[in-house]
Amino acid sequence: MTEQTFLILTALAGESLHGYAVIEDVARQTAGRVKLRAGTLYAVLDRLRGAGLIEVDREEVVQSRLRRYYRLTAAGAESLTAEAARLRERATLAEGRLRARRADFGGATA
Repeated sequence: MTEQTFLILTALAGESLHGYAVIEDVARQTAGRVKLRAGTLYAVLDRLRGAGLIEVDREEVVQSRLRRYYRLTAAGAESLTAEAARLRERATLAEGRLRARRADFGGATA
């Protein structure tokens, strides 16, 4: 799973969101490090819909423009759960190796 996909699924894990709200949530999650462009977002959303990981929750018209809200499906929640576990395992491994490295160097961080 790409980082963008992970972040978008994470954004939708809390509540149904429209596209711009997803962009804002991803920026908040990453403290501004990841800035999704609309074209990129909608391409990923289309792919996630095709894979059954998200679905359209509802649509509304705001200032004469269609606003589509997306939500996570059960399959999307399972996929996000599995990816979060995989990332947690990798982080635990890295932290363990860094602790061992510090111990080998007498607490130095070099």
